[in-house]
Amino acid sequence: MAKSSKSPHPLPYVGEITKFLENDAPKDIRKAIEKGGKDDMLDPGYPYPEEMDKGSYEDHIDKLQVELVKMMHDITLTGKRLVVVFEGRDAAGKGGTIERVRENLNPRSAYIVALPKPTDREARQWYFQRYTDWLPADGEIALFDRSWYNRGVVERVFGFSTDEQRARFFEQLPMFEEMLVDDGTILVKLWLNVGRAEQLKRFLDREKDPLKQWKLSSIDVEGLGKWNEYTDAIKDTLKRSDTKLAPWTVIRSDDKKRARIAAIQTILGAVDYAGKDEKAIGEVDSNIAGGPEMISR
Repeated sequence: MAKSSKSPHPLPYVGEITKFLENDAPKDIRKAIEKGGKDDMLDPGYPYPEEMDKGSYEDHIDKLQVELVKMMHDITLTGKRLVVVFEGRDAAGKGGTIERVRENLNPRSAYIVALPKPTDREARQWYFQRYTDWLPADGEIALFDRSWYNRGVVERVFGFSTDEQRARFFEQLPMFEEMLVDDGTILVKLWLNVGRAEQLKRFLDREKDPLKQWKLSSIDVEGLGKWNEYTDAIKDTLKRSDTKLAPWTVIRSDDKKRARIAAIQTILGAVDYAGKDEKAIGEVDSNIAGGPEMISR
């Protein structure tokens, strides 16, 4: 049988990231990427010049994994409920951080929620309805890889929702989260923030890697030129949703290792569980983690 002369169908967004770098990226961002070494931090405002060394990271993350297993065991036995919301800019490291949280936990009790685009029916429902179906029962942990906060950021930047819909969202949001907490659910909200040069570098790495090219989407490509619009939407959303009952922890994630440690520390710090080892957990690095004010750094 004769072989087809047709070449494999190319992935639609491969090449678009490089094109943006060469033609549209701000000069300082392009320069930072071109001059940066493999382990260098590209954002001059990031408090550390290089990534955390591998040995220190692995030593700490191993201890945190033990604590996560103890936490999961306690949650299962006592019937606690834990929701962790992972939000952040594209390529901020949400997926990798979630995997580090879940890798040693029972997948029947600790599960990832990564919802696709709403169906036509879901788009006609009460906005929070599609998320409530995935909330944990007693003894479970739900890890949301993006969440109801899509309405405040992505939908605003791309015009997927109206001003009226977002106004209603922000009006109902505090009540929705307050009901969760009042009913006994432990709610942890994490925002991973990454600098512009580091974000673009990560997209370029995805574009070059055949195993990661599938991660590229039209939102990623179109969003590259909407950095300022994203910044405005993020600041507004965090300001309007950072409450005493449901505060945000913002983590600067230019260094994925430090960010993963800070995220796990924050989760462990929110849950009381038997055998908790505060020394093993350690203190969250205030240089990279804090409240919404971290966005401006």
